[in-house]
Amino acid sequence: MLFEYEGTDRQGQMATGVLDAPSQAACEDQLREMGVTPQKVWKKGGGAIIIPGITKVPNKSMVVFTRQLATMIDAGLPLVKCLEILGSQEPNPLFQMTILQVKQSVESGSTFAGALGKHPAVFDNLFTNLISAGEMGGILDTILNRLSAYMEKAAKLKAKVKSAMKYPITVIFVSGIITMFLLVKVIPQFAGMFKSMGKDLPALTVTVVAFSDYAVNNFWSIVGIFSVVMIVFFLIKRTDKGEYAIDWVLLRLPVMGDLVTKASIAKFTRTLGTLISSGVPILDALDIVAKTAGNRVIEDAVYYVKDQISEGKSIAGPLLEAGVFPKMVVQMIGVGESTGAMDIMLSKIADFYDDEVDTAVDGLTSMIEPIIMVVLGGIIGTVMLAMYMPIFAMGDTFA
Repeated sequence: MLFEYEGTDRQGQMATGVLDAPSQAACEDQLREMGVTPQKVWKKGGGAIIIPGITKVPNKSMVVFTRQLATMIDAGLPLVKCLEILGSQEPNPLFQMTILQVKQSVESGSTFAGALGKHPAVFDNLFTNLISAGEMGGILDTILNRLSAYMEKAAKLKAKVKSAMKYPITVIFVSGIITMFLLVKVIPQFAGMFKSMGKDLPALTVTVVAFSDYAVNNFWSIVGIFSVVMIVFFLIKRTDKGEYAIDWVLLRLPVMGDLVTKASIAKFTRTLGTLISSGVPILDALDIVAKTAGNRVIEDAVYYVKDQISEGKSIAGPLLEAGVFPKMVVQMIGVGESTGAMDIMLSKIADFYDDEVDTAVDGLTSMIEPIIMVVLGGIIGTVMLAMYMPIFAMGDTFA
């Protein structure tokens, strides 16, 4: 197993290199025997060092880094100097270490893309391949600007979809908490009073009290069943078939499925358009798009398209055969392919579907709000009516 290291030798000079060792601890022991005090040791090709409590670089930091790097390179600064400046001023410790490691790799003779490829946890295939295309074409600053614009739009799209999906989940969760509180805490207080009355209760009251008794007597069983269901769901999602099935259902849910589909198409066209316009070969671009799709159904469809293109077919036919992409999208991509302006057409489709996602999110929000009021109002109203019906009946008796 190969490990890269940084440290200081007996003269206090910086020492870097690669060692073959069975484990990180063994590598550190070998370094000490060599007279090197290790400061950082990581598995070769395994990405940046993981700092406790910091496991991810925020997207905002990535965008700022990419924009600033583009500006510096455009101004004529050497790449190593740019990385040194950006690394020294980066507030995120994980990202700072990663940038400085990239700088050292470049200083040692590695290409910029090759240096980034050593840190897949921070710089994904999309980032690395675009940088590689920029280096080969001598347009690194242009690619960096294009990449930062792509990341900003992708982050906005992801935030919209997350916001739309969090809303109904939060509502269902809160509704469940309120319902359980009423069943376990509120209704038993009334039930005790009703028993002391010694009168027959209305059917609605009897039903609600029965639900309450069941919830009180089986509270931990209900919690346990819910926990088991959630654990089983996540275990199924981790399997290949389970992940595919869940993503398939997600795309076909009423209202929500339409939102997810539009967001997936926007991401697919935006990513593919950015890669093609940057000079990445179509087959490599499709491979990257598939890996970053975020939905197994879309991923498998893109891999199918890639396989068909590798056999000599055009892109439009396999896209239609995949059965995931709307005919309008396929036709527009086909027109772009035939006119040699597929990257421009893909960008236009992405912009269109970004707007469609906005509309879908607004529609989902406006639809869910009245549903929330009806559901919560119905639950609370039913419980209150069931609890006060015996009291009203008792008042009529005294009257």
